[in-house]
Amino acid sequence: MTIARIGILTISDRASRGEYEDKGGPAIHAWFTRVLTSPWEPVARVIPDEQLIIEATLIELSDVENCSLIVTTGGTGPALRDVTPEATEAVCEKMMPGFGELMRTASLKFVPTAILSRQTAGIRGKSLVVNLPGKPSAIDDCLNAVFPAIPYCIDLIEGAYLESDPEQCKAFRPAHAKPR
Repeated sequence: MTIARIGILTISDRASRGEYEDKGGPAIHAWFTRVLTSPWEPVARVIPDEQLIIEATLIELSDVENCSLIVTTGGTGPALRDVTPEATEAVCEKMMPGFGELMRTASLKFVPTAILSRQTAGIRGKSLVVNLPGKPSAIDDCLNAVFPAIPYCIDLIEGAYLESDPEQCKAFRPAHAKPR
């Protein structure tokens, strides 16, 4: 079985300068460690809120590091330096707006400011890119909401096969989908 590579990209000016502890990247890593049962390895990066750097890093994680899934944290709000969705859209061939819609719906159950989030997702080659918020509890809420669709999406774009512990978060695959 192939080891899935998952890009974990923290986008934060302060964390990239060492002025702030990155909590988003470790929260994503912990979530996948708890949920995935198939072999995987993280490819983690911490970078500033600079669109060209975000774009270059997404391209590197997809095209060079061969990550089937790239999960970003940070830069999805309305602040002037929040440009993660723009960078994602710039490097992806197909946008997957349902991911953002579902993440906002899930987050609204906990905080009314979820409508300010601009989370999105897209496909670049054989990589699915998913933008998550920066707060660890919101990361959990959002991954719990969208992960059931992620393994099958990655199957469809011919990425690595992901399996999860159904007690933690059950992935959905249609009956006709065959394990690889």
